Amino acid sequence: MNKKTIESVDVKDKRVLMRADFNVPLDDDLKITDDRRIQSAMPTIRKILDGGGRLILMSHLGRPKNKPEDKYSLAPVAKRLGEILGKNVPLAPDCVGDAAGALSEGVKSGECLLLENLRFHSAETIKDKEAKQDAEKRAVKDEFACSLADMADVYVNDAFGTCHRDNASMLTVPKMMKGKPKVIGYLVQKELEFLGSSLADPKRPFVAVLGGAKVSDKIGVIDALLPKCDNVLIGGAMMYTFFAAQGIHTGKSLVEPDFVDEAKRLLEIGGDKLVLPTDSVVAAEISAEAEHQTVTGNIPEDLMGLDIGPASIAAFANVIKGAKTVIWNGPMGVFETPPFDRGTMAIAQAMADATANGAITIIGGGDSAAAIDHAGLAEKMSHISTGGGASLEFLEGKPFAALEVIDDA
Repeated sequence: MNKKTIESVDVKDKRVLMRADFNVPLDDDLKITDDRRIQSAMPTIRKILDGGGRLILMSHLGRPKNKPEDKYSLAPVAKRLGEILGKNVPLAPDCVGDAAGALSEGVKSGECLLLENLRFHSAETIKDKEAKQDAEKRAVKDEFACSLADMADVYVNDAFGTCHRDNASMLTVPKMMKGKPKVIGYLVQKELEFLGSSLADPKRPFVAVLGGAKVSDKIGVIDALLPKCDNVLIGGAMMYTFFAAQGIHTGKSLVEPDFVDEAKRLLEIGGDKLVLPTDSVVAAEISAEAEHQTVTGNIPEDLMGLDIGPASIAAFANVIKGAKTVIWNGPMGVFETPPFDRGTMAIAQAMADATANGAITIIGGGDSAAAIDHAGLAEKMSHISTGGGASLEFLEGKPFAALEVIDDA
């Protein structure tokens, strides 16, 4: 996907509307607990400001119910942006309307404004399919998008985490900016380079490590990766649906009965490429104090599998050690609760070792990124994606309409 980037635009004195992904985690005191998504947007932000652009930033935060809610205000983000940039970053009281419009007009070259949460308006999340079927919804979405588009001379998409969505700010706004530059920022460019090249022309052996709770979330990814990868390693709770497909008793482990047949199909087409754990760490409950043991094969009826076992850790680490490209999406167990984090931490270390040995290591966002942080190994990876759902859909090969509307290079 070859798209024009921020490098191709002279932003001096121009109003630049940039869609960022500032959907950061907040604690009970509404303080940011992880500012990676803000930091990831900074190269593009600095490029625009240093180039004399009049920057207008927009984003969503959380899932407000289509109206202003204090706990979802972008005020903490505006504060953090100001701290990083060393200058005041005002927060507009809304993302559209007279006040937001006036503030956007008043932004001077080299300055920036943050619009309030886009999702305070229902129009932001109206799906295109709904808009095509309902004239009233289409009018609401178009009016909202038009208000945003009117603020800008240039549109920049640097929100990879929402590129798989047809939100108004992602898709309808650039559609309405006919004749004006529509480009991607450095963050999206980096995501496309790493995820795109890893699929199009990977260095081999090419290994995918997939975990998480539900095999239903990963069927499309496994289908897409099996023909491309040399090995696909399966961990996390979803491995127990594969166990069930093999006739192994899973006790109280999480199993998706409706997807056992799909697991059987994947086992058949995957053959030796698809690698399952051989042992599990099991317990009666998810608790740091719970008695636990390692089980090979059948799991007792009163216990549940909560992590891959030591033999599986060794086998997985050995495959990763020999890889030249590794993509990881999804933890190996309940890593938030020790001792069921050992599998995930071991895979994180194996990934770090692979990077040191010259492999390209890509973390597919979401819980995998959280696990890498938990392990203190974020700096040891080639790339950590900022989009969990987006990276999954990208790996599946799904088209991103929000990127298709960006100007071609």
